[in-house]
Amino acid sequence: MEKKSPHSSVCALRRRPPVSDDAPRMRADARRNREQILRAAREVFADQGPDAPLDEIARRAGVGIATLYRRFPTRPDLCRGVAAEVFTAVDAAARHAAETEGDPADALRRFMHAALDLKIGSVVPALLGHFTADELFGRMHGDAADPVETVDRLLARGRAAGAIRPDVVFGDIVLMIIRLTRPLPGGGRIPDDDALAHRQLDLYVDGLRPSGSPRPTTALGGPAVDAAAFTHIRERVIDDARAAVD
Repeated sequence: MEKKSPHSSVCALRRRPPVSDDAPRMRADARRNREQILRAAREVFADQGPDAPLDEIARRAGVGIATLYRRFPTRPDLCRGVAAEVFTAVDAAARHAAETEGDPADALRRFMHAALDLKIGSVVPALLGHFTADELFGRMHGDAADPVETVDRLLARGRAAGAIRPDVVFGDIVLMIIRLTRPLPGGGRIPDDDALAHRQLDLYVDGLRPSGSPRPTTALGGPAVDAAAFTHIRERVIDDARAAVD
C-alpha cells in the first residue's frame, strides 16, 4: 500500500481554491441594487404610473435591465416590492418619532414630513390591483408591520399630553399626507412642488394644536406661491391641456 506523505493532507488543502471573501460584498451589492431599483421605481411610478417603462427605472437606478429582472422577474413583483418598501419606511418613521423624547406635536410633525418624502399618496394608489393585503404586509422587512397602530399610538401620545387637539383622529393625519403627496395638475408646473408640500404640511400641523396653545414658531420653508404666481401657473396648465386636446 502506498504510504501517504504526512504533508499530503496539508498540500491538498493548499491546492483547494481559496474561499472567496466576495460573497458578503456581493450580498451588499445585491442589497444596494435592490434599494436603488425600489427607490427609482417609486419615483417613476409616482410620475408615470405602474405601466412606466422598466428601462427607465433601470436607468434611474443606475443598473442594467438584466439586474432589475434578476431582482424582480415580473412587473407585479416590482410593484409589490415598491409598495412593501414604502409601508416599511412609513412604519420605521413612525417608530422613530414615537421613541423620540420632547414635544409630541413635533414628533408627529417629523413623522409626517418623513412620510411626505415617500410620496405614499402618489405611489400606492397607482399600484393598487397588483397585490393583496397579505402579499403587501408579508413582504415588509424585519420587524416592520402595518404602520396604522404605530401612527395611532403616536397621535394618542400627543392628545394625552395636550399637544394635539382632542378631536384629531388617525384619518386626519394619514389622509392629509396622502392629499399632499398626490400630484398637482399641470405636470409639475408648480415650482418646487415637494418643498411646497412640506411648507403646507407645517401650516397644517400647527393647526392641529389645541386652542390656547402658544403661537407656533415653525419657520415656513418651500416656495411661497402668491396670487400672481398662482394665476400664471393656472394659465399655463389650462393652455397646455387645451394644446394637448388640439
